[in-house]
Amino acid sequence: MTSEPSTTGSTPGATAPRHVVVVGGGMVAQRFVEALRARDTVGAWRVSLFAEEPRKPYDRVGLTRYFEVRDAEELTLGDPALWDDPLVDLHRDCQVVAIDREARTVTDRLGNVHPYDELVLATGSDAARPPIPGNELPGVFVYRTIDDVAELRGWVEAKRAAGRVETRGGVVEKPVRGAVIGGGLLGLEAAGALKALGAQATVVEFGTHLMGVQVDLGGGQALKRLINDKGIAVRAETATKEMRPHRRTGHVGRMDFADGGRLDVDVVVMATGVRPRDELARSAGLPVGERGGAVVDLTCRTEDPHVWAIGEVACIEGRCIGLVAPGNTMAEVVVDQLLGGEAVFPGADTATKLKLSGVDVASFGDAHGRTEDCIEIVWADPTAGVYKKLVMSDDAKTLLGGVFVGDAAPYASLRPMLGAQLPGDPAAFLLPEGTGAPDLELPDEANVCSCNNVSAGTIRGAVTEHDCTSVGDVKSCTKAGTTCGACLPLVKKITETEMTKAGIEVSSALCEHFEMSRAQLFDAVLVADLHSFSEIIERFGVRPDGLTSPGRGCDICKPVVGSILASLGNGHILSGEQAALQDTNDHMLANMQKDGTYSVVPRMPGGEVTPEGLIVVGQVAKDFGLYTKITGGQRIDMFGARVEQLPEIWRRLVDAGFESGHAYGKSLRTVKSCVGSTWCRFGVQDSVGMAVELELRYRGLRSPHKLKMGVSGCARECAEARGKDVGVIATDKGWNVYVGGNGGQTPKHAQLLAEDLTSEEMLRAIDRFLMLYIRTADRLQRTAPWVEEYEGGLDAIREVVLEDSLGIAADLDAAMAAHVEGYEDEWKAVLEDPEKLARFGSFVNAPTTPDPTLAYVPERGQKRPATPEEIAAGPAGPVDPSLTGPVLVAGATLEVRA
Repeated sequence: MTSEPSTTGSTPGATAPRHVVVVGGGMVAQRFVEALRARDTVGAWRVSLFAEEPRKPYDRVGLTRYFEVRDAEELTLGDPALWDDPLVDLHRDCQVVAIDREARTVTDRLGNVHPYDELVLATGSDAARPPIPGNELPGVFVYRTIDDVAELRGWVEAKRAAGRVETRGGVVEKPVRGAVIGGGLLGLEAAGALKALGAQATVVEFGTHLMGVQVDLGGGQALKRLINDKGIAVRAETATKEMRPHRRTGHVGRMDFADGGRLDVDVVVMATGVRPRDELARSAGLPVGERGGAVVDLTCRTEDPHVWAIGEVACIEGRCIGLVAPGNTMAEVVVDQLLGGEAVFPGADTATKLKLSGVDVASFGDAHGRTEDCIEIVWADPTAGVYKKLVMSDDAKTLLGGVFVGDAAPYASLRPMLGAQLPGDPAAFLLPEGTGAPDLELPDEANVCSCNNVSAGTIRGAVTEHDCTSVGDVKSCTKAGTTCGACLPLVKKITETEMTKAGIEVSSALCEHFEMSRAQLFDAVLVADLHSFSEIIERFGVRPDGLTSPGRGCDICKPVVGSILASLGNGHILSGEQAALQDTNDHMLANMQKDGTYSVVPRMPGGEVTPEGLIVVGQVAKDFGLYTKITGGQRIDMFGARVEQLPEIWRRLVDAGFESGHAYGKSLRTVKSCVGSTWCRFGVQDSVGMAVELELRYRGLRSPHKLKMGVSGCARECAEARGKDVGVIATDKGWNVYVGGNGGQTPKHAQLLAEDLTSEEMLRAIDRFLMLYIRTADRLQRTAPWVEEYEGGLDAIREVVLEDSLGIAADLDAAMAAHVEGYEDEWKAVLEDPEKLARFGSFVNAPTTPDPTLAYVPERGQKRPATPEEIAAGPAGPVDPSLTGPVLVAGATLEVRA
C-alpha cells in the first residue's frame, strides 16, 4: 500500500498546537504519549487519550503481580507527571464509540464529539473466547485486564470460603479445582495465578506441548516437567469439547474432552489467544486484515492519511503482533512521522520470556529451526529440567535463534546477537555458568531492550555522555528494562562494564531498597543494634525522590535481612517480623518437595546415630508413610510429610533426643566424617568425635549460603573433606584445615588454610573463618567464590584468621561464643510456642485437613509422588504393570488395577 506524502510535520510557527487523539489506554498508547511529549520540544502537538478502563495505563505484562500487590496503582506505567502535562488530556472510563473520518471527529460513550487533526488507534486486543459450549457459564473467565484478574480472585476466594465446613476436628476446606484452557505464555501465567490463590490448576493444551509458538518439542517437554514441579498438572493434545454446569449451582462444574476424558472444575480460565479490537476501524470503513486488524503500511498509517494504528490492532505486513515490544516500536514510528521524520517499522522482535516464579523460559529468532540448512545445537539435562538450544547457520557461525528452558541465563546476552557471528564454539554458550563460555562484547547497534528499542550503544552513551552511574539511572535515561525486565541482567552488565572503563566506582547496592552491600548492611545493623526489618529499612533504606517512605522491601533484601538478624542472634527465625522475611523452606523449617510436601532431616552429628535413634526414625517414617533415604551428608531424610504433620513428627523426634538438622536453611548442614581412629586401622585421629564437636558447635549458624564440612581421619580422605566449605584432615601432629571447597555446577577444591593445628587452634581458626565469611560475603555467595573475591585472597584471609591482621579476632571470637551459648533447637522452640505452632496447617482455618491433591505410587518398597500422567489416568486407569499395589492419595488407600 502506498501513502500520500506526509503533511503532518510540526509547525513551530503555529499559534496553537495541532491535536492528536489516541483511542485506547494500554501500554502502547502510553508509550506514544510519553514519546511524543519527550520529542516535541516546541509544543507543536497536544494529545488527548481516551481510555476505556477507569484507570491510567498500566503494565499488562506484569498483570499477575496484581495478585500480590492488590493495588492497581502499583502497575501504573511511567512517570505520573505525564498526565499533569498541560498538553496532555487523559479521559478515563471514556470509550470512543464512533469515528467520522470526513469531519475528523470521534464520539465518546457520553455522546461528546472531539475533533482531531490526526487520529491514532491503539485499541489493542480482546481475549479470545473459543466457541466451546458453556464458555459463558458463571465461573469461566478470561485473563486480560485488571478487572478480569480481580473478578477471578474474588470468585476463587468466595469458592474457598464456601467450601469451609466446621467439623469436630476443626474446619475442613474443600479444594477449589481450577483449569486453564491454553498452554501459551498467558495460560501458564494464569495457572500460576490460580496456584497463588490456593486453587488447584490443570493446563489443558490442544497442541503437542506447552508454549508451542515459542519453544520446540524438546523445550516443551522440559517445560512440562518444570510446570509439574510447581504443582500444576498438564494435559497436552487435549481438545475441550464442552463445559457443563454444576447440577446444583448452575456454575461451571465439569469439562468434557474430545478424547472422552473429563475434569471436574470450579473455575476455568480461557487463555487461548487474543483478537484485535478493530471494530472502530471496521465501522469507519477502514480496510482490515484477513484475520482482523486495521491494515497499515510501514509508517503505521492506514488508508486514511490522517488515521494511524499501532500495537495489537495494527495489521502490518499482513499480521497483527501480540507483543508489547513491536507495539512500542510502532508508537515511536508514528511520533517520528508526526514530527516530520521518515521512520518506518523495522520489523518485529518476537523474543519472549515467561514471567512465572520458579520457571525460567525464553526464546528468540528462529526458535523452531525452520531456516533452510540451519543446524541446531542442543544441551539438555532432563533430571534438572534444563533444555537449551541454539539455531545456527549451516557453518555454525551466525546465530539464528534460541530456546532456553530451566536456565535462561544466556538469553539476555545472546538475543542481541541475533543475526551476528558468535565468537568461538557456539556450544560453549549453552554450558552451565562457570564452565568457560566466552564473554560477548556486544556491538553498539545490538538491541538490548526490545520492548523499548534500546541498543547497547545507547546504554553505553547513558554512562559516558549523560553521567548515569547506576542501573536505575540508566533505566530512567534510556527506558531500558522498564517494561518486562528480561533485559535487566544485560543492562546491568553493560552499565557496570562501561562504568569500570570510565573509572567510575561500581555500586554494590544490595537492591533498590538498600544502597549498601550485604557486608555493609551487616556492619550497619550490628553497630546500630537494630533488631527488626522495619527498623533497618527505616534507618538505612533508600527513599526515592518525592517519597517519604523507603518502601516495604523486596524478595532480595528481605531474606538477606532475615539472615543477618539470625546471624546476630535475634531469636527464633519465626518470631515477630522475622517470620515474614523467610523463604518457603525457612518459613516451614523443612524442605519443600516437588509435590508440595516437605522433607524432615533430624541432625545426626558426624553421621553418628544409636540403634535406638534409628528405631525411632524408622517408626516415625513408617507411622507417617514417609519415604526414607540416606543423604550424601550421612543423615536420614524423610520425604512426603504434609505441613500439618510436621509438628507431630518433630515432637516424636525431639522426645527421642533429635533436633533440627537445618537441611532447609542457609546455615550449617552437615559435618561428614569417616570412622577415623575409633575403628579404622589407618586412622590417626578421632574424626567422628571431632565431627560431632564441630557440628554441635556450628549447628544453626546462619550465613549467606549453606555450609558443609567434613572430617577425615587420615590422608586417605574418605570423608571428602576437601570438597567442603571447611574440611579437616587428621595428621600425626594434629589437624590440617582446608577452606573454600564447594560442589555444585562449578566444583572447587578447598585450599589449605593451616597445618598441624591442635584441636583448640583448629576450632579458633574455623570460628574466625566462618564469622569473617558471614560478615563480609555477598548474598547467596558460597565460600569458594568468596575466598577468590576477598581482597588479597586466601593469603589475606589467613592473616586475619591466624595473625589478627585487622585487629578483629577478639570480636570474631566473641561473636562465635555468643552463637554457641545462645543456640536453641528451632523445632523444639516451635513446639513450645502455640503462636508459632499455629502456622503449621494445610489450609487456612483447617489446620488438620490433608491436602487432597497429593498422590503417590509405590516404588521399590516405598512411595513416590505420582506423575501427572498417573494422576490423570486415575486409580482405575491404565498404569505400568510394575506399579501394582496400593496408591496413596492424601492418606487414603486406593487399589490400582494394572
